[in-house]
Amino acid sequence: MWLYQKALQHPIHIKNPDPRMAILIASQYGGPNGELGASLRYLSQRFSMPTEMTKAVLNDIGTEELGHMEMVGTMVRQLLKGATPEQIRAAGAGSYYSDHGSGVYPSSADGEPFSAAAIQSMEDAVANLHEDMAAEQKAKATYEYLIKMCDDPDVIGPLIFLREREIVHFQRFGEALDHLQAEMNGKKYY
Repeated sequence: MWLYQKALQHPIHIKNPDPRMAILIASQYGGPNGELGASLRYLSQRFSMPTEMTKAVLNDIGTEELGHMEMVGTMVRQLLKGATPEQIRAAGAGSYYSDHGSGVYPSSADGEPFSAAAIQSMEDAVANLHEDMAAEQKAKATYEYLIKMCDDPDVIGPLIFLREREIVHFQRFGEALDHLQAEMNGKKYY
């Protein structure tokens, strides 16, 4: 069971609306390298992990990704809040706004709705951990792209925090992979 703390992992206080950045950042909510897919992937894969340590890593990181969804959703909401229809149209966010208003919806930056087909979960724990490391690297790269496209320090700060967590997750998955391979190589079958 989880204990939900009613606070974001990193404070988010965006003062200026920016519909263009909102739509770009929304991709990290439900896009191909986003937090929703990561959370579902890890929380699904934990069931096929053969050791308690690897199960715990997948559970911990999958749960943390839910917190990252909360951060990304908060950023999208704050970036859209107070934006005028003119700002929304000028940012190319009219389609998103016409469907969702300033609500948060799991999709890529180009409007493709989230699909579970974007995640992978199989019985092979080694394959899953390699997939997880690649997913964290892709998410880190996406956060770096977003940082490069932004000039608002209120937005950049949380993006940097999220990028740093992707690095930590990559390292933890690497440790889990090392642990799993040592366990597999240590077992003797007669």
